Amino acid sequence: MLSFFRRAIKSWLAVAILALVAIAVVVSGVGMDSLGGGAGPQGETLASMDGGSIGSVEADRRVREAYTQALQQQPGLTMAAFVAGGGVEGTLQRVISAKAVELWGRDHGFTASKRLVDGEIASIPAFQGPTGKFDEATFRSLLARERISETQLRADIAGDAIRRQILGPVAGGARATDALVTPYAAMLLDRRDGTIGFVPAAAMPQGPAPTPAQIDAFYRKNIAAFTLPERRVLRYAAIDASQLGAVPAPTEAEIAAAYKANAAQYAASEKRTLSQVLLPTEAAARALVTRIRSGTPFAAAAQSAGFGPRDTALGAKSQSELAGLSSPAVAAAAFAAAQGATTDPIKSPLGWHIVRVDAITRTAQTPLAAVRGALVADLTKRATDAALADRVAKIGDAIDDGSTFEQAATANRLQVVTTPPLLPTGAAPTNPAFKPDATLQPLLKAAFQAGEDDDPSVETVGPSSYALLDVVDVVPAAPIPLAQVRATVVAALTAERASAQAQQVANTIAAKANRGMSLAAAFAGAGVKLPAPQTGGGRQIDLAQARQAVPAPVQLLFTMAPGKVRTIPDQSGAGWYVVQLNSVKKGDIRTQPQLVAATRDEFGRALGNEYADQLIAAIMKDINVKRDAAAIARFKTSLLQSSVIP
Repeated sequence: MLSFFRRAIKSWLAVAILALVAIAVVVSGVGMDSLGGGAGPQGETLASMDGGSIGSVEADRRVREAYTQALQQQPGLTMAAFVAGGGVEGTLQRVISAKAVELWGRDHGFTASKRLVDGEIASIPAFQGPTGKFDEATFRSLLARERISETQLRADIAGDAIRRQILGPVAGGARATDALVTPYAAMLLDRRDGTIGFVPAAAMPQGPAPTPAQIDAFYRKNIAAFTLPERRVLRYAAIDASQLGAVPAPTEAEIAAAYKANAAQYAASEKRTLSQVLLPTEAAARALVTRIRSGTPFAAAAQSAGFGPRDTALGAKSQSELAGLSSPAVAAAAFAAAQGATTDPIKSPLGWHIVRVDAITRTAQTPLAAVRGALVADLTKRATDAALADRVAKIGDAIDDGSTFEQAATANRLQVVTTPPLLPTGAAPTNPAFKPDATLQPLLKAAFQAGEDDDPSVETVGPSSYALLDVVDVVPAAPIPLAQVRATVVAALTAERASAQAQQVANTIAAKANRGMSLAAAFAGAGVKLPAPQTGGGRQIDLAQARQAVPAPVQLLFTMAPGKVRTIPDQSGAGWYVVQLNSVKKGDIRTQPQLVAATRDEFGRALGNEYADQLIAAIMKDINVKRDAAAIARFKTSLLQSSVIP
């Protein structure tokens, strides 16, 4: 609702550091840079502080993760563009700040116990097996796939926990006063009406065709736009259960053992639909039971004690579920009572419970014959998975022992696929018809993290599916020859010229309107045929609640003074808008007092982030953070020259 204000005052740094540990996000399938510090070689020191430092090796890993995330959002993004756009600097700032806060916290007695870290790991959904609980095999498999060591993961989680202990209370405890937030809340109800005109670039005269010298100059000036990022030629071979042949069927003994191991799942069960009243004293509870047993319906008696149907309904519960909500004694009494009966008052740490049994549902034991098919299928799958895991392990061992990709593929009769030069997205610029198949797509991340001279690797493709992967060649980023993109360059140069002309026309119109001419008259006298300007407007709160994106010229209305005229480019480059704010009609906050509370919450979060930023800055000063500008410059240069990151 208040995104207009939030964009101006929110703190990216505090938000970044207060986020959940990012490796947990990575293994959950989203992918973003983490903030802690793993173990391993240091490399050149980029920043130092009391008790620690940030080296080029760790920075490279963090930047690589950030670049991978950015690449997912902007396919084709080059490392050069990432560096130029501040991606490396922003990542380094987050890593340095996070490290400083963690070291400062440890120095002042903040800790993260092994039990806390274990709990965080167990709560990550990606590490949970089919039962919904932490699964060791899944945990190990995902760490291997993401090339994350357990030590690194634990270090990141521990560091994140310490940062949350320090920054959480600071960011979460801020409060904004009504005197501060009420004027801003009222602004959301202001109605702004204006006139918006558009000067399309397509309406501008094209002028003479660009000369070869102009084309060459434009091409050189915008060489990044005509540069192919690093590409990689890959070869891979799928490894899946279809290559195993027939798996022996489970024996009768194995089926019986599986049934016995899941006896609790197939045993007879009983659930009871219950209603409950919880009172603070025994006397009050016994008085209520007396009324019920004297003929007053349970619901009416509960109502007289101040409990409505929603307060009393527990729903269908097993005995163990009820025990968890109350106590074993309460559950035992409820499951000993007959249907329609009400228990005597029973004490628990919560108070005195009176439970009525509304209905009883009993489920008979499931016989082996009824689940035999499911057990056979499960045992067969387990045997298949075990055989596949053994096959994958043997291939991995062979690679570790020195086997080449060709030797491993031949020995295991794997079908090899070789790709054309690919971008990290899987696109092949020199072969547009190429499309990554289901096996290749999950391999791209590992392929672009590997070095050209790395050994082949076995990667996880999906459930019970793997692949042998090798990087055959790394094609460095390079400009596309002008001869091959001349038509594109000419079109881009022509579009830039047209946009510049449209901007000039828009500025002239705005200047006339600011001197008193009506916007309609200024458009009519522009010297080129333009669409007539349109009038309209709205309230900030309505725009914030709209599902579709708010156009830039409409957003501009809410940053202008009445009567003023400004220009703004179309985000797609199609031309320029001329925007005039005609009037502002003040809203009445008394009609929507809930906005004050909502704005107070938003401002509280913004203030909390600001306080956290200030604390981080103070911590970095206290812990003597020093950045080595020359080392950082060399680090950026190495990224641009590296064959590992495009």
